[in-house]
Order: sequence, then structure tokens, then C-alpha cells
Amino acid sequence: MAKTRTSRSRNSSSASTSTESPTKQTDGKMALRVTSSEKTKKSGRKPKPTASKRKAAKIDAMKPKKPPTAFFYYLEDFRKEFQEQNPDVKSMRDVGKACGEKWKTMTYEEKVHYYDIATEKRAEFDRAVAEFEKRKEIGEFEELEDDSDFDE
Repeated sequence: MAKTRTSRSRNSSSASTSTESPTKQTDGKMALRVTSSEKTKKSGRKPKPTASKRKAAKIDAMKPKKPPTAFFYYLEDFRKEFQEQNPDVKSMRDVGKACGEKWKTMTYEEKVHYYDIATEKRAEFDRAVAEFEKRKEIGEFEELEDDSDFDE
């Protein structure tokens, strides 16, 4: 009985250490791997962006945003109608599901109106991007680099 107690105490003492990995038996010998807690933790910090990356990010922030698709224009209209018919439903998930189901059952002729709106907005976006690229090539955004309040 004394033998079982000593084996239990060995097992419990090795399991209580938090930085030890499970033991591994190699060639009849027990090997214990200890991992460093510093290596297992990842740093929560992100490296600071360089000046060129900050400049590029600032310029990209001015880039025109892509317009919504035809479905999102339909969703706008559908949401208004759905809220009038079902004032008790507040979940956007339910509205989105109902809208998606209806969009799938609609014919192309019913969707054409929304495709036309999306096409017009896409053409406006393409013109805005072309103008943005032209301004970027000229170097109009170069002067923004000097206007920074935060110099490091």
C-alpha cells in the first residue's frame, strides 16, 4: 500500500507545475519538457507604421468607396415595407432573411430597376476613381504629408 501512495504523490507533484509539458518516454527514460511562458505569450502590440505607410493610408482613406450592389438598393426599399407590415419585428437578422428569400424568388424584370440604379452608381464610382488616380499621379496629395500635426 505504501508503494501506491508514493506513486500518487509523484504524479500529483508533476501535474501541479504549470510551465511543464507532459512527460515523454524515450529509450526507457522519462524526459520532461519545460516551455517558457514568454515564448507562448504573444505580444499584444502592433509595430508602428512607417512614414510611407502612414502617408499611403492617409491617401487611401480619401479614395472613393465602392457603391452598394443591386441587392442592397433593394434591401433599402424592402426594409421600409417590411417595417410597416411587421412593426413588432426588430431583428435585422429576420429582415435580412426575409429580404433574401424574396430577392431569390423575384424575376429579372422585377430586379432590373435595382440593377439600373447600381449600374449608375458604379459608373459614378468609376469616374471618381479615375479622377482620384489622376490627382494621385499629379501629386496633389504630396502636400498632405507636410500638414501632419504628429511628427515623430
